[in-house]
Amino acid sequence: MAWWKAWVEQEGITVKSSSHFNPDPDAETLYKAMKGIGEWASAALPPLLKTPSPQPWKRGHSPCIFTGTNEQAIIDVLTRRSNTQRQQIAKSFKAQFGKDLTETLKSELSGKFERLIVALMYPPYRYEAKELHDAMKGSRDDVSGFVDPGLALQDAQDLHAAGEKIRGTDEMKFITILCTRSATHLLRVKCTRNLHSYFAERLYYAMKGAGTRDGTLIRNIVSRSEIDLNLIKCHFKKMYGKTLSSMIMEDTSGDYKNALLNLVGSDP
Repeated sequence: MAWWKAWVEQEGITVKSSSHFNPDPDAETLYKAMKGIGEWASAALPPLLKTPSPQPWKRGHSPCIFTGTNEQAIIDVLTRRSNTQRQQIAKSFKAQFGKDLTETLKSELSGKFERLIVALMYPPYRYEAKELHDAMKGSRDDVSGFVDPGLALQDAQDLHAAGEKIRGTDEMKFITILCTRSATHLLRVKCTRNLHSYFAERLYYAMKGAGTRDGTLIRNIVSRSEIDLNLIKCHFKKMYGKTLSSMIMEDTSGDYKNALLNLVGSDP
């Protein structure tokens, strides 16, 4: 049933390749969105402000207007292109303007919005490697982090079978697995059992309660947006009685919120 697998995978994607894609105008749009920072904008000044000041400007200084960055233009381009297309835009940006797009975005943006947009610019394998590196630099559990993928799969199957016995539940199997495996191993078992529910739970608890775990929120949305985020959204609504986008709207704000909502897409 290869066609069914392909259909499910395509339906799970929230960020798809843009049709009639051309990286050159997209790169130019991004350049113009960030080009206004600190540039002399005398032509746009009212006549009164064009009058020379009685005090001469110091050497190396000039009057300028900080027209700011057009964040919405950046959102419109980068959240509506696939990762492969973003890499092509970055190459075009470098060829046209001689600048690294990711570094330019870092210099012009800030905060959580910068973190999200920069995450979109990494190729998937580099982003995952970076996140793993950052995670290993952080705090570690006081339990073994070793995971045997084969054993995790077997444990998931054993727990499923133990919970579906016709007469009662095999409590000893649950006790053996839940009390003797590491926390990391048990997360792998849970993920193996139901991948989409696992990610739905991660997203929910990233926003539940006081404060937002922005790293978890960004990582899961960016990494799953071109894989199965639509399917995760369906499980999210089924598990928590609300949509992922509604929770994002309640818990985030500004350009950061708008970019997240673009990546998540419409409600199921």
